[in-house]
Amino acid sequence: MLFVQVISLRNMTVKHFSIEYDAVNSENTFTNGDTINGRIIVEVSKQTKIQSLVFIAQAKARVCWREDHGNQQHIYWAEEEYYNIQEHIVRESRQDGTEVIDRGRHIFPFVFQIPDRNIPSSFNSPTGKIVHKVKAELKHSLKLMKSAKAYFLFTSKTDMNISGLMEPQQDSKDKTIKVFGSGTISMHVRTQRMGFSQGEALQVTVDILNHSSRSVKPRITLYEKQSFIAQRTRTVRPNVIQKEKLASVASSSRETVTRLISIPADLPPSILNSSIIKLEYRLKVHLNIKCASDLEVKVPVVVLPTLGVPRQPPPYSFEPEAYEIPNQEDWSATPQQAAFQPVDSPPSYKTYTLYPHPY
Repeated sequence: MLFVQVISLRNMTVKHFSIEYDAVNSENTFTNGDTINGRIIVEVSKQTKIQSLVFIAQAKARVCWREDHGNQQHIYWAEEEYYNIQEHIVRESRQDGTEVIDRGRHIFPFVFQIPDRNIPSSFNSPTGKIVHKVKAELKHSLKLMKSAKAYFLFTSKTDMNISGLMEPQQDSKDKTIKVFGSGTISMHVRTQRMGFSQGEALQVTVDILNHSSRSVKPRITLYEKQSFIAQRTRTVRPNVIQKEKLASVASSSRETVTRLISIPADLPPSILNSSIIKLEYRLKVHLNIKCASDLEVKVPVVVLPTLGVPRQPPPYSFEPEAYEIPNQEDWSATPQQAAFQPVDSPPSYKTYTLYPHPY
């Protein structure tokens, strides 16, 4: 199985230009340190001078949203780059700065190793995206630049250094009823740990001590919190994943309830390693108290990736113009320097091995 983007160019010297890569599993997902094999395909209608053919592997995040402030609308945006690796497959080698390829179809294989470091997983939302892609740029003698790209799904390996990841989580709250009743209500919530894999069952235990004159109605909610940070401003997008209502707890009674909450197998893993995009999960136990403010207890949940779990490819629309930012140049981030040495001679149709940035 392979994934490809094709640029077809009719009635031009360059008839076909594309980049493609081979999937390593049926879900088309990759992780830290994986190797991606692929090829750049160039088809020309006649002998053609090429100034350069560059392979690029890149991962970056972008966020953008608008807010109304009175009669003015403000745009918040930010970008973060995780790697930007480039390799010259064909580069200037003659005195006139060109290289010549013959008429026909030319295939330039490449091998790219994803950096084995802490990089966030692919993510897609209307407010922000994290994308991983391979790209090829071709410049021929007319100084016209053509590009082809293909996205791939990246799932980061579990970061076991998250504080409290495998430790029990618990919290308690209490409330005194003073209006239209009397007494106190206490609630204690605990889970066996913070980290749960996709598809795993989360066990939650709720202790409710109702020493009041009112009955209470408990409800358990698993929800996500998407946070986007730009220009010292944060916007949050909460979303309920699932909820469950429990039986009412009568006045002057005590109840202990244990429930299994299934983590959906296709739920995106938590994103905690990006400075501009956060994907966090919470388990909230909510007590509805009639004629009084409700009582809530929240405990954190970290969704851990299960490598090999199918993920739906996100419908990427990630180019800067999609955000309608007035000054596109400001989106550029300082590129990292690649750790490899560029190829000085013309390619001999061998496989080019690219090595990740060491930092």
